[in-house]
Amino acid sequence: MNEPLRPSTLGEILDRTAQLYRSRFLVFLGISIVPTGVVLALAFVVALVVAWWSWAGASSVSSETGYVLVVVFSTAVTLVALPVLLVAASLSSAAINHAVSRVYLGETATIRDAYKSVWRRGWRYVGLYLLRALFIWLLPLAAWILVVVLGAVLAAEAKKAGMGDAASVLLGLLAVLAIIALLGYMLWIALRLALAFPACVAEQIGAWSSVKRSSLLSTGTKGRIFLLYLLGMALGWILSIGITIPLTIILALLPGMNNPQHAQTMGMAMLFVIYGATFLVQAFIQPVYGIALVLFYYDQRIRIEGFDIEWMMLKAGLTPSPAPMAIETPEAKQEPTPWLPVVPLLTPPPEPKPESPQSGVDE
Repeated sequence: MNEPLRPSTLGEILDRTAQLYRSRFLVFLGISIVPTGVVLALAFVVALVVAWWSWAGASSVSSETGYVLVVVFSTAVTLVALPVLLVAASLSSAAINHAVSRVYLGETATIRDAYKSVWRRGWRYVGLYLLRALFIWLLPLAAWILVVVLGAVLAAEAKKAGMGDAASVLLGLLAVLAIIALLGYMLWIALRLALAFPACVAEQIGAWSSVKRSSLLSTGTKGRIFLLYLLGMALGWILSIGITIPLTIILALLPGMNNPQHAQTMGMAMLFVIYGATFLVQAFIQPVYGIALVLFYYDQRIRIEGFDIEWMMLKAGLTPSPAPMAIETPEAKQEPTPWLPVVPLLTPPPEPKPESPQSGVDE
């Protein structure tokens, strides 16, 4: 990037996001389409099994046995799909952040280079993905389950005491307040952890350190990130409608598809269209979030830590470059130096030590 680093407004970040995405559209789309392809492939396998049972298996296998077989197969595919999808989504998010960071700082980026760079530290990104899911989804889910259990216990006790109607109204009000509180928490924690992946990839730090860095760097910019999410949701909704409706009309106009004999085929085709459009739109939208969040990350580092000054000093040779990557040995293991230098904050040079009285005497 030839433009100087400086603090940016929300409009400038969105404009820069569109420029970067348009200039390297195939690279970013190719990176984000990997988890989408995994999901579609697994869904296609399950759909084929269901279709086989509907068309061929029903004549040779009893309905109860066939239903059990389909359920067992679908469960097995799900158990295999979840870890694969988790790894694919984690590596895809990290690869997008890696590619955007390189482009932002004037480097080149390719699909192969992005995945190759993040593959070596894949477990770190999987751990960060799980950690974010724990804070954003699992903890609110556990809290909601606890609220439901306590509500059921209180309702039973109130019914025994003859206060069923009043208790029902009160518990309903408390349930609404609990839902609002949990949704507010999920939004707040999602905004607070939005910069975790950019920090993890750019600074090559661990999952927990990335969470703490994101909490620090997101200070003062959560509102802008929230507007980004709203714009991304609106864009995804518009694209989904624009893709799904024309394809649905085309399928409905195909000769013979309105016959009762093809009703099941039509239903499955519609299902494929809807799910396919949803996943394709997600693959298209994911780079928008990735690019914008990386730009927010660098913008916050510029505002809080003076990263623009550090980067200019590094490019001018006034700051020592990171040491070359050391070779790991059993005696001494060293964390590989990231490709993106994380320059410490500017500090004055150390004062020179006073010369020894014998420093000028020849030995």
